[in-house]
Amino acid sequence: MFERTFWKKRIAALLEKRNVLWLAGVRRSGKTVLCRGLEGARYHDCELPRVRRALEDPELFFRRQGPGLVVLDEIHRLVNPSEVLKIAADHFPGTRVVGTGSSTLAARRKFRDTLTGRKHELWLLPTTLADLRDFGHSDLDERMLRGGLPPFLLGAGVDDDAYREWIDSFWAKDLQDLFTIDRKAAFLKFVELVFRRSGSLFEATAFSAPCEVARQTIMNYLEIIETTLVAVALRPYTGASAAEVKAQRKVYAFDTGLVCYYRDLAALRDDDRGPLLEHLVLNELLAHAPRERVFYWRDKQKHEVDFVVRPGRGADVMAVECKARSSRLDPAGLASFRARHPKGRNLVVCLDLAEPATVRVGGLEVDLVPFERFDEELAGISWGGAGAGSRR
Repeated sequence: MFERTFWKKRIAALLEKRNVLWLAGVRRSGKTVLCRGLEGARYHDCELPRVRRALEDPELFFRRQGPGLVVLDEIHRLVNPSEVLKIAADHFPGTRVVGTGSSTLAARRKFRDTLTGRKHELWLLPTTLADLRDFGHSDLDERMLRGGLPPFLLGAGVDDDAYREWIDSFWAKDLQDLFTIDRKAAFLKFVELVFRRSGSLFEATAFSAPCEVARQTIMNYLEIIETTLVAVALRPYTGASAAEVKAQRKVYAFDTGLVCYYRDLAALRDDDRGPLLEHLVLNELLAHAPRERVFYWRDKQKHEVDFVVRPGRGADVMAVECKARSSRLDPAGLASFRARHPKGRNLVVCLDLAEPATVRVGGLEVDLVPFERFDEELAGISWGGAGAGSRR
């Protein structure tokens, strides 16, 4: 069993602030293994009938547990999980509770109360750079091709059956418990297209015809895969200029392994590595920065910056570009962005560098950063009091 020290430290820090933590992550992301390894944790699997029966009276349950750390794994299997967490937050401050599930608390069918002001949320992402170090794994091509779900990354090889099983379980165990979806084939076709087009601008009408559903249904599907953490829809960073894209979102699937599976990639070329690097960089950004502070930027002349990060109120924004090879850097996107938003660092994250370097390109100062050291850059940023990778 690997420690995943980054996540254990995040959990400990958040539980110091509030006694209830919602730990969300997709199936097979490692929530159970992580929680079982928390020091002093009393672990309860809510998929077991006896555990669900015990939690029918939450007050009695927590009184019997007493002070300390309690883990309620797969808590969404309870009839009213938000009530259980609310009772813990309001009446048992000496008991620290970690509840886990495969969605955010925005899944309204199951969570009647989002527990605003009573809990922290932490998104357990696929394997990060810190996790790779804990795993003793340094092959980034393997990380891209297999993906970051620990069983897939650390297994014997690429296993297409495992990816198919993941999709089947996502439909049967996660979606059916949280949402009502009438047309399975249409929804799964939508999921396939999101993975195949991952990293592209989202236009609902482009999905309607192949999925054979209306545009509004496509928008509902997007909300579902965001809520279940299967995709991230980034908003555009905008200012006062009418030339900037204002509303269209850019959608990334949660992990590169399923992206490669749906794109039928058996080996990686440089042309594959660049787009997949964007996914790894976004994964690191979301592990460190609050989700609502990560954007992309694009203008109507199609100049684009992969990611724009706003550390806090009034802070200068950081522009982040991703390049498999540093020699392929084209400064046009950064230059157009900085013409409208001049203050802040320009980072280009690369796969072919061993050490960071600062260069001037197109009149701009640009910091070239090896991907393997990108998390060091993020760890040094003050996020204005918001928990890294967390939501209140």
